[in-house]
Amino acid sequence: MVVVTGANGFIGRAVCAHLRSIGWPVRGLVRTLDRGTAARVEFLPVGDLTVIGGHALRNVLRGATAVVHLAAHVHQPANGDALAPMRRINVEVTERIARAAAAAGATHCVFASSVKVNGEVTLPGRPFRESDPPDPHDDYAATKWEAEQALAAVAAETGLRVTALRLPLTYGPGVKGNLATLARAIRAGVPLPLAGIHNRRSVLGVGNCSAAIETLLASEDPDGLGRMTPYLVADAEPVSTPELVRAMAAALGVNARLFAVSPGLLRFAGACIAQTPVVERLVGSLEVDTTAFRTRFGWTPPVPFADGLAAALREASPL
Repeated sequence: MVVVTGANGFIGRAVCAHLRSIGWPVRGLVRTLDRGTAARVEFLPVGDLTVIGGHALRNVLRGATAVVHLAAHVHQPANGDALAPMRRINVEVTERIARAAAAAGATHCVFASSVKVNGEVTLPGRPFRESDPPDPHDDYAATKWEAEQALAAVAAETGLRVTALRLPLTYGPGVKGNLATLARAIRAGVPLPLAGIHNRRSVLGVGNCSAAIETLLASEDPDGLGRMTPYLVADAEPVSTPELVRAMAAALGVNARLFAVSPGLLRFAGACIAQTPVVERLVGSLEVDTTAFRTRFGWTPPVPFADGLAAALREASPL
């Protein structure tokens, strides 16, 4: 049996559905039941993972052969200290989950990390690789890197196999954040000053994410026992920001209203309104080299970008 934490997130729901579709028994851990999870027996409410007791945690993991840990603190609040709550969830809970999984007899823990561990921007022809030195730039990325280090220690102490998937921008039904904001603007016909951008950004559809996790769970890796191994995964090809907008518009059945403003001017405008990180994600490149994962596991992303994006935007509610 596979236990999935964060099972009611948009990635968690996709992973649970995918594993069920291929006949794998799944137990999805959620904070509370909602309309999407209450009718399914595989979803188990466990409350706040930061306060759940060790005995209760081992109970909910009993019988698991593997754990897919997706639960995370992602969004930085507008006010206050973001690092403390992020560290509790992204680092401390992750370590406790891994230790409890090993104690319950699981042999493999798959951890949803982030490409932001590697950094925020790549140079032309220099995609991120697993061997690059970590360069986290914000609290979220820093805590994901800390979690990877904590997992390495747990693996060495317990013999657990740990695989960290450093995920790029991931899209699918129910996605929130910047991609949802962009989709709303496209649907509303807002003119976007993005036609002059020539960047390359790796993205990952939830269908391909789920397939990569399936591949990991089905794999044998005796050398991986007692180790934490990171991998970068993504769709088959990176896309530029204008390509992403045009593909989203096509999936939504509207015309993309793009005009050109120089990237330098966009960066200046972003700095003036304290939105530099948002603008940089639109203007800059962030490309990953997935050779290590594809070669090690003989994996090819099964869902084309256009199909995955259309499936994401076809839903009435997500964006």
